Amino acid sequence: MTTLQSVPALGTHPASGSLPSRAETREQLSKATYDLLVIGGGILGISTAWHAAQSGLRVALVDAGDFAGATSSASSKLLHGGLRYLQTGAVKLVAENHFERRAVSRQVAPHLANPLTFYLPVYKGGPHGAAKLGAGVFAYSALSAFGDGVGHVISPARAQRDVPELRTDNLKAVAVYGDDQMNDARMALMTVRAAVDAGAVVLNHAAVTGLRFTRGRVTGAELEDRQDGTEFGVDARLVLNATGPWVDHLRKLEDPNSAPSIRLSKGAHLVLKRTRPWKAALATPIDKYRITFALPWEDMLLLGTTDEEYEGDPADVAVTEKDTAQILDEAAFSVRDQQLSRDLITYSFAGLRVLPGGPGNTSKAKRETVVTEGRGGMLSVAGGKWTTFRHIGRTVMNKLAELPGHPLAEDMEPMARLPKKVPLPGIANPNAVAHRLLVDGGTPGPRMSADTARHLATHYGSLSFDIARLANENPALAERIHPDAPEIWAQVAYARDREWAETADDVLRRRTTLTIRGLATDDIRARVEGLLAEGR
Repeated sequence: MTTLQSVPALGTHPASGSLPSRAETREQLSKATYDLLVIGGGILGISTAWHAAQSGLRVALVDAGDFAGATSSASSKLLHGGLRYLQTGAVKLVAENHFERRAVSRQVAPHLANPLTFYLPVYKGGPHGAAKLGAGVFAYSALSAFGDGVGHVISPARAQRDVPELRTDNLKAVAVYGDDQMNDARMALMTVRAAVDAGAVVLNHAAVTGLRFTRGRVTGAELEDRQDGTEFGVDARLVLNATGPWVDHLRKLEDPNSAPSIRLSKGAHLVLKRTRPWKAALATPIDKYRITFALPWEDMLLLGTTDEEYEGDPADVAVTEKDTAQILDEAAFSVRDQQLSRDLITYSFAGLRVLPGGPGNTSKAKRETVVTEGRGGMLSVAGGKWTTFRHIGRTVMNKLAELPGHPLAEDMEPMARLPKKVPLPGIANPNAVAHRLLVDGGTPGPRMSADTARHLATHYGSLSFDIARLANENPALAERIHPDAPEIWAQVAYARDREWAETADDVLRRRTTLTIRGLATDDIRARVEGLLAEGR
């Protein structure tokens, strides 16, 4: 049997279907002049690169870390209309969010998103009454054209059947509504693939060390490949700063005197093993504006989130003991103590929301997208939310078309003339894909287990068949990475050759769920690093 350490690379030449090498990509980036250089591989930058490439522009995308390596893989994993926005009367915003949510989950990426029922418990003495919340979830569902059913109220006993760890002391009623859920890192990665399929050139782990200027205008960037230290540069007619929490850091490279444009809010989450299966999520009001979530996700339970102003280095953001205590305390409003044992915590993570600069409580701030132009002509874009990532990409592209002098307008197809709902790679019915994986499994390789088939189908869609072929060709790749997780070693080889994975964290934290499950042992990490090294 072939061992994992000797598994060959799937191919190093683009013609074989795998990705070009980092050296080939660097050469490609340094030899051409791009219409648009996007700095920042979070979902905002990725979406803009995708839409720009669709419009016919020559696009490059770089990131100092991994794609979705920071805030974009530290979200609450939701595609949602924003129930709390009804509190502030933002009816139009909720309707727009619902439109985008349903477009992504039904037409753009049904293989990566799934419907999720939410229960909103109403406790005696809580911040909202049953009548108010019942009316609220009805209005919320109406703004989604009742596409997820009609918001209504059910009894505590009925709710507890679906959420066995629901705290029923002083529970008066439960309001019900629908939204959607995803694995944010996988959604981002599939969007990178879509951008590349549309013609973009991308490179992760490539840090900007300086900007290039021509007669006072920003016309590119100097970069360092963090994998081997190689220095290179990229020329571009226009540079877009989409670095999220670091947006003002890059603006300082353009203009040392630039004033701060954003403020940051930290959101922390905990991941726990579930004591029993949950069929619905809990959204529990903490006060008039804040809600804490308890979400069944990846066969685990996701708790959060916090919301507090953050003024430190974005690279240092982390979950503190104070965050952990707050999340568990707030979850205890509606979740039984036995489900909140610290022994069940497998992982914790924190991300930074990028909010427009200004005074006021961050929990009340709108998640607006802000686009600014610096004195050197660099565009900086910040803010927004995961649900509207396609809308943000279109918004930035419309801004590019309207720039003074119209530097790119002649070369790009207007957004209004492009298809409205281009699907992400792998689009398929995940139930059908899982069925095919089970029916086709075992010939000639070992039979695939049901949980692995389901996991592949809901994280790769029809691309799962490429992974299944690897497993069939090499029985070592058909083995589970860890007995308590559904992932198999073929996913590591696939991440190496098709999904830009360079480090063990790229694989274990973002291409798979091993780290989040608390299963990224030293042995597994070493074996992943060995398999990655085979492809270099």
